[in-house]
Amino acid sequence: MENIPWFVIVALALLAVILVFSMFARLFRKAGPHEALVVYGFRGPRVVKGGGTVIFPMIENCRWLSLELMSFDVAPQQDLYTKQGVAVTVEAVAQIKVKSDPESILTAAEQFLTKAPQEREGLIRLVMEGHLRGIIGQLTVEEIVKQPEMVGERMRSTCAADMNKMGLEVISFTIKEVRDKNEYITNMGKPDVARIKRDADVAAAEATRDTAVATAAAQLAAAVATAEADQKRIEAQTASQAKQAEAQRDLDVKKAAYLETVKKQQAQADKAYEIQTNVMQQQVIAEQVKVQQVEKEQQIKVQEAEIQRRERELIATVLKQAEIERQRIETLAAAEKQRLIAEAEGHANATRTQGEAEAEIIFKKGDAEARAMNVKAEAYQEYNQAAVIDKLFASMPDVVRALASPLANVDKITIVSTGNGDAAGLNKVTGDLTKMAAQIPALFETLSGMQLSDLLSKVRSIGDKSPRPDGGGEAKK
Repeated sequence: MENIPWFVIVALALLAVILVFSMFARLFRKAGPHEALVVYGFRGPRVVKGGGTVIFPMIENCRWLSLELMSFDVAPQQDLYTKQGVAVTVEAVAQIKVKSDPESILTAAEQFLTKAPQEREGLIRLVMEGHLRGIIGQLTVEEIVKQPEMVGERMRSTCAADMNKMGLEVISFTIKEVRDKNEYITNMGKPDVARIKRDADVAAAEATRDTAVATAAAQLAAAVATAEADQKRIEAQTASQAKQAEAQRDLDVKKAAYLETVKKQQAQADKAYEIQTNVMQQQVIAEQVKVQQVEKEQQIKVQEAEIQRRERELIATVLKQAEIERQRIETLAAAEKQRLIAEAEGHANATRTQGEAEAEIIFKKGDAEARAMNVKAEAYQEYNQAAVIDKLFASMPDVVRALASPLANVDKITIVSTGNGDAAGLNKVTGDLTKMAAQIPALFETLSGMQLSDLLSKVRSIGDKSPRPDGGGEAKK
């Protein structure tokens, strides 16, 4: 023992305690509040309710007995005969339980502990059906039907002794239904129903009589009142009709006067409307005339703007081209002069022999050109006014053709005629071209910087003998 460790001793002690408690737990039996534990054995029978006890094996045993409420139907299969000899069928519900005292529990255990719940309820039902049959035989149908609480009370008091012998008590007994095959219960209320119906018919007849009397009296009073009311109504209607006739007469007079006034005002309004309509028509016509005048003025302005545009276009297309051509000729002449000078200088810087020969050639060529220019100038000096005018008029078609050339590009011309004399329609177009042709002298003066009248004054007239530049000859008269 001295060599055994202490913790082994403690473990063995704990194991022993656990085994003891386990055995005690297996021997301990408990009873709930809805049941009783009946213990029997060497110590005799005893009852444990709402607690527990130790049951020693082999020398004691126990069983549980339910203390819960038992509810079942009490409905005998045979007909029950009342005091009057009437066969009835009664269905009831009984509530029974085991009493809570130990003596009653032991008594119920003696009676029912080994029986199943169905067997126990069957035994109790037989006892209660016997007592119900005895009670029904002592009562009439009327008492059973009208006093079911009395039947239940008598059942509880009658069954109490037998239930005590079985350790039971009746908590309640309630009749559910009472029937009979001969319609006794159905006919039982017919006399009362007939009596009540008779009393109701009598009361209805009396009420009808009283109603008829009251109705007759009311009708009489109503007839008298109706007659008086009719008389007063006729008097009132007569007076009302007289007043209505007077009112209608006054209304007709007022209507006639009002209609006359309305017609006068309508005639005045119609006349004023007609006058105002004429005035408005005149104003409309005047406005239309003004609109037409404005339209004509706008058309004239449009035509004038178109003429000015055409003039500017012709000036831009003809005069500008002439100015450009003059500048081009001057530029070409200056360039040619510079080229000849440059060539002369170039050739002069060559070999002297070739230079002198080429200079001789250039001198002769220049002399020839100078002579040609002098001849041409002398020819121009011989021009008189007729020749100049002829030259001007000979070139006039080319100028007019150049002025009218833009019209060749026009696919379609829409002519708007305002009806203002001859200068309208197609004549307007040719007139515009004539005016542009008449502006050619002004164009010449603008481009040359000379007045045409001054130029013509310097040209001798036909028959005159102007002195030539070389001093020979006289003008013919």
